[in-house]
Amino acid sequence: MQQRSRRAFLSLAGTAAVGAVAAACGSNTGRPGDPPPSTAMSAGASTTSQAPKVTLQQWYHAYGEDGVQEAVKNYAASYSGAKVNVVWNPGDYDSKIVTALQNSPVPDVFEAQVKIDWVRQNQVVSLDDIIGPVKNDFSPAVLAAQTVEGKVYGIPQATDTQVLFYRKSMLQAAGVQPPQTVDELIDAASKLSKDGVKGLFAGNDGGVGTLTGPLLWSAGLDYLKNNNREVGFDDPRSAAAFSKLHTLNTNGSLLLGAPADWSDPGAFVDGLCAMQWTGLWNVPKVRDALNDDFGVLPFPKLDDSGKPSVPVGAYGAMVNAKSAHVNEAKAFVKWLWIDQTDSQLEFATRYGFHVPARQSLIDKAQTLQTGPAADVVKFVKENSHLIGGPVWTQTANTALSDAVAKIAKEGADPVAQTKAAVTVAQSELKRLFG
Repeated sequence: MQQRSRRAFLSLAGTAAVGAVAAACGSNTGRPGDPPPSTAMSAGASTTSQAPKVTLQQWYHAYGEDGVQEAVKNYAASYSGAKVNVVWNPGDYDSKIVTALQNSPVPDVFEAQVKIDWVRQNQVVSLDDIIGPVKNDFSPAVLAAQTVEGKVYGIPQATDTQVLFYRKSMLQAAGVQPPQTVDELIDAASKLSKDGVKGLFAGNDGGVGTLTGPLLWSAGLDYLKNNNREVGFDDPRSAAAFSKLHTLNTNGSLLLGAPADWSDPGAFVDGLCAMQWTGLWNVPKVRDALNDDFGVLPFPKLDDSGKPSVPVGAYGAMVNAKSAHVNEAKAFVKWLWIDQTDSQLEFATRYGFHVPARQSLIDKAQTLQTGPAADVVKFVKENSHLIGGPVWTQTANTALSDAVAKIAKEGADPVAQTKAAVTVAQSELKRLFG
């Protein structure tokens, strides 16, 4: 199966892919001869030179960016507190994690975004004790992705985001200004659709997977609200926002059936569209192809009562509660994702193109200091939102995705469809909180 990049979860379709419980995994650790778990070591300490080193298994999904696999193996090899075996996981990584967490002691350390069900089932370990001294250094929206009921379960590794790329020369030729509202985006996409070029590409599904969150945020709404206890889109403005996606899908301005989907910049650099909703990670490729003939924008506000937005997401390093070496696993996570700031900066900016999760490292990232990259950093600081979050379940996500698809592609009644999704999301919150 094709390797995926670290941004695959930055869409509505991918945000809750780990909600279903898969079949349990076998109990064999694959590590005969491991010493018994240590009960005396603190979370931030390493094993002593007198004690035999434990062996930890660390899982990553199969990143598409060149050099990531070699880099994380080098990080693990340089750790002196334990022997760390990195396992690279092509294929459906999220399902593998769900399966492993059911009753397997491996992986000891893995990357994911926490789900409330994992916490309720005692499958993951709180990391508040190791993140505490530097907690305020992490981007709030990214940290929220790893927080359940006030406790942190994952140390964010790097931040990904999406923005609206636009071709300066095409907009100038059409007399179009960079759009600041959703209606201006629709108008611009229509005017830019000519001579075999479409105005906007937001995915081959017509933007259902990528624009649901931005449309909610454009109206000043969200998936959940009031500390995740209430549905955030139980509001007439959500239906009004979703109806805009139907307009885009029916006025002939959207590119559909592109050779590569939204996460790849091919449609934009090949001139198939004048604007594309895609990721920060594509800045180098777009710059190589177009030089300075492009700019970036957040998703525009619906109206003056709304706000522009960009989605953010990040995998975090987590510890399996069933690990035979919980303390040693926490010590390794602390060493790599809290203490080793040079490695964190390298991971975010050398392999692919991402924003460091820690605020103090952003100014050290030379690749993010000028041009569109610097604009994106500004958007992340000022306009970032979390897609879904730990309390946003797969069931709720599927209901909303189906509703938006029917609105956008079939012209279904936006009020009725949104209400149906609200009802499902409310049932999920009742299941979780009573």
